[in-house]
Amino acid sequence: MDEFDVVIIGGGHNGLVAACYLARAGRRVLVLERLDELGGAAVSSYAFDGIDAKLSRYSYLVSLFPRSVIDELGLDIRLRRRRYSSYTPLPGTDRGLLIDTEDAGATRASFAAVGASDDADAFLQFSADLGRLAAALWPTVTEPLLTRSEARRMLGDDALWEAVVERPIGELIEQRFSSDVVRGVVATDALIGTFASVHDPGLAQNICFLYHVVGGGTGDWDVPVGGMGAVTGELVHAAREAGVEFRTGAEVVSVTPDGVVEYRMRGAASAERDGLHRVTGTRLLANVAPAVLERLLGKTTAGGSAPAPEGAQVKVNLLLSRLPRLRDPDVAPEAAFGGTFHINELLSQLEDGVRSAEKGAVPNPLPAEIYCHSLTDPSILSPELQEQGAQTLTVFGLHTPHRLGADADTLQQAVLDSLNSVLAEPIESLLLTDEHGRPCIETKTTADLEQTLGMPGGNIFHGPLSWPFVDDEAPLATAAERWGVATAHPRILLCGSGSQRGGAVSGLGGHSAAMALLEDDLDR
Repeated sequence: MDEFDVVIIGGGHNGLVAACYLARAGRRVLVLERLDELGGAAVSSYAFDGIDAKLSRYSYLVSLFPRSVIDELGLDIRLRRRRYSSYTPLPGTDRGLLIDTEDAGATRASFAAVGASDDADAFLQFSADLGRLAAALWPTVTEPLLTRSEARRMLGDDALWEAVVERPIGELIEQRFSSDVVRGVVATDALIGTFASVHDPGLAQNICFLYHVVGGGTGDWDVPVGGMGAVTGELVHAAREAGVEFRTGAEVVSVTPDGVVEYRMRGAASAERDGLHRVTGTRLLANVAPAVLERLLGKTTAGGSAPAPEGAQVKVNLLLSRLPRLRDPDVAPEAAFGGTFHINELLSQLEDGVRSAEKGAVPNPLPAEIYCHSLTDPSILSPELQEQGAQTLTVFGLHTPHRLGADADTLQQAVLDSLNSVLAEPIESLLLTDEHGRPCIETKTTADLEQTLGMPGGNIFHGPLSWPFVDDEAPLATAAERWGVATAHPRILLCGSGSQRGGAVSGLGGHSAAMALLEDDLDR
């Protein structure tokens, strides 16, 4: 049986980050990945037959990946800032709110155009407050966890702390802003991948909001040059250079608390009598959802334990001959799609969407938002497509929880209907076709994520998000506890999105697991 210092289950970006750090520290590291390709959800691929456009099929923007990790691992990852923060059409009108980070005057005029002049100054003040929050908390994400009291003291603003951490974020939004459209622009940061009302007493929306506004100390979400696959490609290269061993197509079927991992090579005859391969690790890192780890350990979620994870989003990728025309005569499509394009995301529409989904219906209209990677980084398109003026669009639909069981066609149509309701022409007329004459559009549902990527319930965070700090009474006796990666088994650490500071393409789960393991080894 092969023996390693560290066996990492799952070759997504967090597992790759951990592998890089540990191998560079002299550990013998094995990464087992169920798929044939490394990278998990942070990959790029040719989605349409015969079309030279490499899309980020699942994850798409980067905010929470620390520059310190990029530098320490020597990664050639380039991120581009978008000039425009967002554009939000006012439903039923030919006006919209364009927030231009380089033109304060134009932004103020846009607030006036949608009847939200009174909110312009409030928005600036709110942005400044969030900037102080980000400046205080962001540097802590690559350090051992703070306690709640320590984090509160670090912020130094009890009123802001109460509003963002202790009370439903909807209260703050409604206190600060009067316009439904401005309230919606702010509220969406609390709801990406999180199915909740902004007034939910459980505060899942607040945690989601916090992560969306602190990244990099600014809250900006940047475009990875070359797509998400360029990010994980750099990590794979760095890991190989450090001596990490990879086994792809290796589906882990069980683990034990004492470090034995059983896996099966998919599509290949096994040399083992029972069809299984076995390896042992002095330490195991689980770059899978906590619910998956429980299953691998032979446990279940039945009998009053925490509910199974549930995602609440649908993602639609499109390749267009050009950007669509807008109803708004004063905004160029290049500006509107140059940032985040909000569709039917007034706060009232977001709240209506939650209520509809809770009753078992797909929201109508479906709240969604669009990102155009190719405007900021055309390198994902061939020179021929660039010359033709082709553009990619990624539409991320909210409030479509896994429990709905809606099929891809239904959700895709809901996304297209919502998008068309704010455009001056139908988006279908702009779709390019692949070599078989099929429209260049693909839809990824929670069921797709569960089946393809092994994310239970299609939850993109591997389960409920957690604060980037711990309660004052939380145990912090071990390195794993101090870094937020502990499990019930000392030899097994979390290293994925289900860790204390996991979620999004950040590498934080992998970084924390590696730091905990190295710290623990030093203490022995």
